[in-house]
Amino acid sequence: MKKEIAQGLLSIEAVFLRPEEPFTWASGIKSPIYCDNRLTLTAPEVRTKVENGLVQLIRENYPDCEILMGTSTAGIAHAAIVGHLMDLPMGYVRGSAKDHGRTNQIEGKLLPGQKTVVVEDLISTAGSSVETVEVLRAAGADVLGIVSIFTYGMKKAIDRLSEHQVKNVSLCDLDTLVEVAAETGYIKQDDKEKIIKFRNNPSDEGWMKGDK
Repeated sequence: MKKEIAQGLLSIEAVFLRPEEPFTWASGIKSPIYCDNRLTLTAPEVRTKVENGLVQLIRENYPDCEILMGTSTAGIAHAAIVGHLMDLPMGYVRGSAKDHGRTNQIEGKLLPGQKTVVVEDLISTAGSSVETVEVLRAAGADVLGIVSIFTYGMKKAIDRLSEHQVKNVSLCDLDTLVEVAAETGYIKQDDKEKIIKFRNNPSDEGWMKGDK
């Protein structure tokens, strides 16, 4: 399934690989990869594979799930679609509490002890994902873990998830994606090595020069 999802993400440029002309992140880091899984929403064939894949992962890894909570904003639509397919309630967690009305940060009805799965589109450093989990835990949810479309597999994310005792399962990861991209001629073999080197240490720009 990982390879099928990788092919889909590449075909609609939801994941875009450009090692020869790196993207610049808000942090200033030069990156050979750009990910925008929102594009899956406007590609029905890929969207169907993604949502059915998320359903499969939840059933296999979190069979006791009682409610889905999307991350704001990219995880909301996926949580809604998967919730519909699984006949489960869903809600979402805002990046911060509203400054008006009931000042909610969690939207939707969440009961204390309810077994919850967080739906995320992308795991990079896992900062926002962990924050979402902690907000839900503080509200009394029993967070089983996260299900996500794509993960870079960065050490910072792995360490952060482990530190907060958060499980994540993803439909696709960077290793699978670059393998598929190299097999199909989307990138060269040397580019594959550069992208993995970037992932292993994003702050080191040596990957751009082909440093070993």
